[in-house]
Amino acid sequence: MLQEDVKRELVAILGSSYVKDDPQSLVTHSYDGTPMLQSLPDAVVYPENTGQVSEVMKVLSRHKIPVVGRGSGTNLCGGTVPVQGGVVMVMHRMNRILEIDMENLTAIVQPGLNTKQFITHVEELGLFYPPDPSSMSISTLGGNIAECSGGLRGLKYGTTKDYVIGLEAVLASGDIIRTGGKLMKDVAGYDLTKLLVGSEGTLAIITEATLKLIPPPKYKKTMLAMYKDLYGAARTVSKIIENRIIPATLEILDRSTIRVVDDYAKLGLPLDMEAILLIEQDGDMETVERDIALITDICRSEQADQVSIAASAEEAEKLLTARRSAFTALARLKPTTILEDATVPRSKIADMVLEINRIAKKYDVQICTFGHAGDGNLHPTATTDARNQEEIHRVDEAFEEIFEAAIRLGGTITGEHGVGLVKSPFLEWKVGAAGMEVMKAIKQSFDPHNLLNPGKMFAKETRKRVVIDRG
Repeated sequence: MLQEDVKRELVAILGSSYVKDDPQSLVTHSYDGTPMLQSLPDAVVYPENTGQVSEVMKVLSRHKIPVVGRGSGTNLCGGTVPVQGGVVMVMHRMNRILEIDMENLTAIVQPGLNTKQFITHVEELGLFYPPDPSSMSISTLGGNIAECSGGLRGLKYGTTKDYVIGLEAVLASGDIIRTGGKLMKDVAGYDLTKLLVGSEGTLAIITEATLKLIPPPKYKKTMLAMYKDLYGAARTVSKIIENRIIPATLEILDRSTIRVVDDYAKLGLPLDMEAILLIEQDGDMETVERDIALITDICRSEQADQVSIAASAEEAEKLLTARRSAFTALARLKPTTILEDATVPRSKIADMVLEINRIAKKYDVQICTFGHAGDGNLHPTATTDARNQEEIHRVDEAFEEIFEAAIRLGGTITGEHGVGLVKSPFLEWKVGAAGMEVMKAIKQSFDPHNLLNPGKMFAKETRKRVVIDRG
């Protein structure tokens, strides 16, 4: 619990309704979307504006109290679990669109704004904000920025970092900084905007963002390609990119995922397929029609069993919504669902899918695989039961080997979920010892007393590299 004098200071800034330390509030904010992780904070606060965030941070800094910024808690790497107690700062009251600038094609938003609400509003104005994480119905833009969220459209349009062009943020000291702006060019000093995007709340509390908007595509077409050979589906992904076609969406679902998603979404998919590719292309009509025809030929050359085109925009949206529901659908299988992400070069997708299947068999665990195949970002997902400690140990060993395989294939331990607490023991595998020292120095510069989301990103001990046994 907070000391009474600290609580009085926070109440003076925010009002008694927005400083909570009752058991229900503490438990509600003791976990996020990551399974098997929970830690109680000492208090929860709800600022309304940047000034309040700054004043709260000055109080917490003076008393050396940790703070964890939080949106909707959809994080999947333990990034918003307050593992060292302290204060959870919930940004939901800061949820407004401050400006849509039709001349500069930019938006200024607060961090607590719901992602889907923002996308819908922008589209109603005839504009387009491409980042579309699967959690967008629940997640906030501030959370997306903190994690540099990806999504189904990342292959063609990029991820959150490609659309954040300016930020307002509060440092651990309470000082307010502003980076970037409504500019397409700006090389004045270090790029602090890009540094803060994806920093997982460890460097500053984001209070405002300037986002780039673009004109929407004029035409779309969505297709399904179904395979009885998983390797053939994965190989198709590489062939599409090799032929210099960049679809708006290129997703893969393996057999286990197909069955669960179909049962959940009632799509009537054939259940004897080993894999399905969900492909969408957008742009001008001539280009889309040409690309879809070429993609169809590639799919068939790689022994696709069936290829079909969505008959309407409604059918296409139903397919995309079903793909976004994969995690929710898989979560119905067993009490515990562990959704991971590992990314490899697109040319190595087939190799990575085979590695995941080999590793799952080696450790005798159920791992379903789906993900953004077009940008190499796969989501191997284990369905298990936290009460079965022996099985959980095998799942942990399997994922450790999956991360090692991704790095060995030229990839990384996370493509969009972030490092947080869960991936921190593996970060040095990717960036090396020297890279870790640079990152720690940056953290020290921004947050010398380690108050902002402590315990994340930097593990006390790096996990020992796996020695892969192919016997």
